[in-house]
Amino acid sequence: MSVRERARKAFQATRALGLPGQEVTPVLEHLLKLFNNNWDLIESEDYRALIDAYFELKENKGEDNRKNVVGDYGESSRLPKRLCLQDSEGQASPTKCSARQILSPEERGKPSSVNLQQGATFLNKKDSSSSGCSNSCKKPQQQPVTCEKNRPLHIINDITKGTENVKISLVGDIGKQELPKFTYMRDNIIYQDAYVHISLARVADEDCCSGCSGDCLSVSIPCACAHETGGEFAYTTDGQLRDKFLKACISMKQDPEGHDSVYCQDCPLERLKNEYKPEKCKGHLVRKFIKECWRKCGCNMQCGNRVVQRGITCKLQVFWTREGKGWGVKTLQDLPKGTFVCEYVGEILTNTELFERNLKGSGNEKHTYPVTLDADWGSERVLKDEEALCLDATFCGNVARFINHRCFDANLIDIPVEVETPDRHYYHLALFTTRDVRASEELTWDYGIDFNDDEHPIKAFKCCCRSAFCRDVKR
Repeated sequence: MSVRERARKAFQATRALGLPGQEVTPVLEHLLKLFNNNWDLIESEDYRALIDAYFELKENKGEDNRKNVVGDYGESSRLPKRLCLQDSEGQASPTKCSARQILSPEERGKPSSVNLQQGATFLNKKDSSSSGCSNSCKKPQQQPVTCEKNRPLHIINDITKGTENVKISLVGDIGKQELPKFTYMRDNIIYQDAYVHISLARVADEDCCSGCSGDCLSVSIPCACAHETGGEFAYTTDGQLRDKFLKACISMKQDPEGHDSVYCQDCPLERLKNEYKPEKCKGHLVRKFIKECWRKCGCNMQCGNRVVQRGITCKLQVFWTREGKGWGVKTLQDLPKGTFVCEYVGEILTNTELFERNLKGSGNEKHTYPVTLDADWGSERVLKDEEALCLDATFCGNVARFINHRCFDANLIDIPVEVETPDRHYYHLALFTTRDVRASEELTWDYGIDFNDDEHPIKAFKCCCRSAFCRDVKR
């Protein structure tokens, strides 16, 4: 979207509240300087930062007769009181800020009814220059001053620290809840004993398309990498999943009993529960896989069959939910059905390592829900412990660790993706939209939780999905 179009939508939103365009213009220009032209922070939550900054300006004019506001914000060095940015180290930064003073539907129609005396956080004037930045902004700043009547806001401009293709922001009220403590990683990493052997030598000719060039989706006859999906690529030329393939995956997720399962002769999960006398395998769903082209293939990185490995391209934001679910993830743009959103990234552990990790804990730690990589366990008679893998994003992971669970009718689905390994002891777990998703809508996916499994490593999970199809009957 062009800058002109974004500005037009911003003015359209403020006009709906009766705010004069000539007064909004300098405020918008000022915020763009503060945010380093990051429109996502301005557009977030229906232009709350822009609206708050406007009313802050009006308040400042009335309180100190424009002592601290020069030229309708154009030359001001004072930051709006409700604006406070926290960087990834938790230090206040005067260079980029945002705000969140939520208006009720009634208040939106009556801007003058907003109680502008509800204070929040502001930075000391001497810590910012007339341009909104100074040499001192590279160093830790003074702690922000907080008014007791209102809580300030946490904003991290990019939780990925530049590792992703796009910035992913975090927004949440500063209260009792602390910022999440974890290491952001773009790719999975082996914790210790997990057997993940990646090498070009293990990729046979039948597992790649070395004779291809350019874009494999542009040829009339699909290459060898399409064999996994029945001779037809899983992706369209627009980069979304084909509707037929997506429907089949959704059907498996929503009705697993109606699809094929495999049973281990010696199931790693049951062996973990009782090593000496394990119960019979409960079964593992035979999942549909996507096989992407990789380094040994002749095509280039822009090939239409290389979607997941190219990483995140959607504009996402981590936010603090109001339904008691903690942190969540929403999209800042409309997402068509079948769009790749992100991969679930974490530490690759053996199931034994995960079990031991949870035994060592005090029981009070907060965990992300681990994912068992069991989509092909039944292909072998006995699976070794080092080959029975799972992903745990509690300490290391990407944005997917914040995506909340929703039973049955989530707007995301997880699909196994084979990239750099010919076997399926290890694979990538990619999340795609199950339908069209509108901008600002929370993203959810069904973790596949068995709420009757009291022996699961994460026992304290209480479902808050509020879906009409919620499986947690104990809640």
